[in-house]
Amino acid sequence: MDSSFRWNDGCLRDFMKYISTRGQSPAQSFSQILLGGLAPDGGLYLPETYPQFTDADLTAMRGLSYSDLAYAILSRFVDDIPAADLKAIIDKTYRADVYAFTRKGQNAADITPTLKLEDNLYLLSLSNGPTLAFKDMAMQLLGNLFEYVLTKEGKTTNILGATSGDTGSAAEYAMRGKKGIRVFMLSPHKKMSRFQTAQMFSLQDDNIYNIAVNGVFDDCQDMVKAVSNDAAFKAQHKIGAVNSINWGRIVAQVVYYFKGYFAVTQNNAQKVSFSVPSGNFGNVCAGHIARMMGLPVDKLIVATNENDVLDEFFKTGVYSPRGSAKTYHTSSPSMDISKASNFERFVFDLVGRDSDKTRALWSKVDGGNSFDLKAEGYFDKIADYGFVSGRSNHANRMQTIRATKQKYDVVIDTHTADGLKVALEFFDKQTPMVVLETALPAKFEDSIVEALGQKPERPAALDHIEDLPQRFTVMSADAAAIKQFIVEKTS
Repeated sequence: MDSSFRWNDGCLRDFMKYISTRGQSPAQSFSQILLGGLAPDGGLYLPETYPQFTDADLTAMRGLSYSDLAYAILSRFVDDIPAADLKAIIDKTYRADVYAFTRKGQNAADITPTLKLEDNLYLLSLSNGPTLAFKDMAMQLLGNLFEYVLTKEGKTTNILGATSGDTGSAAEYAMRGKKGIRVFMLSPHKKMSRFQTAQMFSLQDDNIYNIAVNGVFDDCQDMVKAVSNDAAFKAQHKIGAVNSINWGRIVAQVVYYFKGYFAVTQNNAQKVSFSVPSGNFGNVCAGHIARMMGLPVDKLIVATNENDVLDEFFKTGVYSPRGSAKTYHTSSPSMDISKASNFERFVFDLVGRDSDKTRALWSKVDGGNSFDLKAEGYFDKIADYGFVSGRSNHANRMQTIRATKQKYDVVIDTHTADGLKVALEFFDKQTPMVVLETALPAKFEDSIVEALGQKPERPAALDHIEDLPQRFTVMSADAAAIKQFIVEKTS
């Protein structure tokens, strides 16, 4: 970064530009989009072009520490923060003491160690952070980036988010006590695991507000979108977002695809398949972006639970989100989503980055309707992006948990079980297959007991978390009510 750099002077200079999938918002720099989440036109931000990594780049990146690898990738996307500052933020984030909840025999310094199940079949351990879920991988970085930008600009923000279980706790643990930040987190009332609920609701920090919504995750997400789409309210009350609609979340997740790839290959001629338990499409969207940047990916496997809207799309070309009444509460609750926000990012690429087309498609979705990309000829292009899909149900995941324990002496959580079950449907034993771990099994104790007849291990520091006092507010699924709540708590 040259010495003439001036913070946020409103000029893009030669910074990477971020555009909305719906094409009706001005291009902005990374720091300008960091706090906001949705673009003003209701779309999602993506870089104008994806940075490209050559074979020589990949070779140079092989063997880097997680922190150095993160800097090598993120510096291509975050070019309006001075390089030294960005490196310091990344180094502060990706530390062994932050990602310390590793399985026995793993090295916390690896940040995302791999666990070999058998030849060419691996788990990528993403759940070693403070909330035992993969969301910590991006959220810890986002918390530090938010604090940096807000302090630099002398501003504050009120984060409004929705969670089906893991995003909320990851956001709250990343933002608790942070200067200039309040968190308002919506979750479906009584539809998370006891551990997930306790993680969130036991926090007593003054800047954390938990709202339990009578409804399902999609109701919570719709409330967040309704507030975010009220431009005047959003501006007046400084509403920010940490859901995976936030580009900062997605780009941070790109890093571990590279890390996982390097861990299971010897050279860049090899391809790797990734199986990703999918709800809101953010995690697998990061894999799509990694592939677009030049990572040698064979298949990106979208693994759904009973809420199989995405599986239906990748098999038929029809995207038909379901209402709350047809969104099922399952034993992999973080995937109980029928309206995948990040799917818009992929479809934007699929239709040739045609913002008019994307806007027309999501106008249908926002109106409660579906769209069919097979009829329009786009579906045939999906193979070019490596996407395939499958689904799992309760019986499948219980059997997968039992089989994994019996065959490999490894206990996995319910979401990871969905990912492994579907991965095995595409596993050819020749191409390395990496299943992205969603959470440690301790977060879903009741399901593990059902599958194995025994409680999963949990870190000693988190024993008896369910017994801690809880603080939350129950609310109906009403965007006006959450607006009023925010006004009351920030005035």
